[in-house]
Amino acid sequence: MLSLDRYLFSFVLLVFLVRLCDGGPGVFEKKADVKIINGLEAGVDLNIHCKSKNDDLGTHVLGFDQFFEFHFRPNFWGTTLYFCRFWWESESHWFDIYVQKRDVGRCNKKCWWLVGAAGPCLLNDKIGVYDICDNWNGDGSSQVGTGNDTTRIYNDSKYLKGSEERGK
Repeated sequence: MLSLDRYLFSFVLLVFLVRLCDGGPGVFEKKADVKIINGLEAGVDLNIHCKSKNDDLGTHVLGFDQFFEFHFRPNFWGTTLYFCRFWWESESHWFDIYVQKRDVGRCNKKCWWLVGAAGPCLLNDKIGVYDICDNWNGDGSSQVGTGNDTTRIYNDSKYLKGSEERGK
């Protein structure tokens, strides 16, 4: 008869092997880097308040083209979620700024977002442009879900112009 320690060791080993086989995060995750840049009009401040289930990153005010950046280590289970409230003038929106299962393959540990009135756009590392754009979260708290199922892709020069200089 196996002792409890052997069962526990076998379970941990099994979980580790399953995570490696499914392409999920390894045991020692690299830190993720999230940068949020104010891409609103010049003269319009962007207020942000970001948090996760365990961490409240506080409220920050960003002038045009200023940024807020934070780093963290995604969890072993692949469930790390950071969400932010964004507000300026008479607008207020929520967005899941980092969803581990969504972003592990999209932003390669460097999740840099340019926030405009229409929503946030992720830096496309391959071409150096903020062209992977998402919609704001729907009504309600982002704490419940894991984000948007639809993505906007901008080909409009208004959103692409100058983005190659931002965040580099």
